[in-house]
Amino acid sequence: MKPAPALAEGFPDLSGMRIAREPHWFRWFSAALIVLVLAAIARAFANGQIEWSYVSRFITAKVILEGIVNTMVMAVLAMALGIVLGIIVAIMRLSPNPVLKTVAAGYTWLFRGTPLILQLLLWFNLALVFPTIGIPGLWSARAVDVMTPFLAALLGLGINQGAYTSEVMRAGMLSVDIGQYEAAQAIGMGRLRALRRIILPQAMRVVIPPLGNEFIGMVKATSLASVIQYPEVLHNAENIYYANSRVIELLIVAGLWYLLVVSILTPLQMLLERRFARGTMRLAR
Repeated sequence: MKPAPALAEGFPDLSGMRIAREPHWFRWFSAALIVLVLAAIARAFANGQIEWSYVSRFITAKVILEGIVNTMVMAVLAMALGIVLGIIVAIMRLSPNPVLKTVAAGYTWLFRGTPLILQLLLWFNLALVFPTIGIPGLWSARAVDVMTPFLAALLGLGINQGAYTSEVMRAGMLSVDIGQYEAAQAIGMGRLRALRRIILPQAMRVVIPPLGNEFIGMVKATSLASVIQYPEVLHNAENIYYANSRVIELLIVAGLWYLLVVSILTPLQMLLERRFARGTMRLAR
């Protein structure tokens, strides 16, 4: 073993002194306070007027299960519509054509600037503005018959989501190095083909995390469709507690189902992010 280096003259030897540790009193106080608050909340639920037998009874009720299926179907379809619209609008925003840029910016401004519940109500009551809709000379129908709760919810949720998704997609495309655009032009690729074959695949690494969050938000946003009578899980839970007056019990049932769905989607989102990250690393090589 090498001998310890000699201390410079005039400096005391501190090797034998004890190391003083910071007590972190605030950290312990914060932890104790959080535990007390959680304990108080748990006690309130335990001693409150909650019949937990109703929660266990209705958690797997047929109408609740049908509601969660309708919730997931609407979330998937509305998110798919939002992604398609988002990609189109993002491409329009990045276009050199001033008309396309203005239309895309107006679409984003309109649907991000008004509440989602207002948009749902407007779609559901579209018959008050357009009594009949269709293609002149080919097909027409009463708007009140066409604009069902399902279609109104799909259009309201999907078109609203498209405004937010367009900004996510635009940010992803802007994150791709300008050299990729120039390289695509150098080998004779058109703008749309370059976007499809080169730009969008590379943008996925940036786009997937926020899109995953948007989809989780969409699952919860479907609950707003209950105001237009779409039979998602919260609407069905409301119908039950209107009949048996067990409000808090049915709200807990709906909340547990939302938590379960989000708990399943979160690790799936992480796996998807890792997959696209690997693809990006291979592309970079």
